[in-house]
Amino acid sequence: QVQLVESGGGSVQAGGSLRLSCSASGFGSASYYMGWFRQAPGKQREGVAAIRVFGSPIYADSVKGRFTISRDNAKNTLYLQMNSLKPEDTAMYYCAADRVWYLLLPRYNYWGQGTQVTVSS
Repeated sequence: QVQLVESGGGSVQAGGSLRLSCSASGFGSASYYMGWFRQAPGKQREGVAAIRVFGSPIYADSVKGRFTISRDNAKNTLYLQMNSLKPEDTAMYYCAADRVWYLLLPRYNYWGQGTQVTVSS
């Protein structure tokens, strides 16, 4: 059974940092494309960052230069390092996985339950 579990969310002040983790189980995540998405209240889910099987990442323009996605295939874990956080980064953050590369589109087949990130000004 495929399972993705996010952790690391919390409340920080603007300019602060957080590191999200996504632990994968039930499948060999090393052969899956993975990504981070977020959804704020009243807004659509949007892609933040995604990473190919062999580690080549892509980012949404709104987070380029501030967020870094990485993966540790030996630990079946996906990470999102978030620096210089802004109030507009406040959202529920989800990790996702699939055998198909969907870039930053929310079409991935497997999803975690989400972790809340709140940035205050």
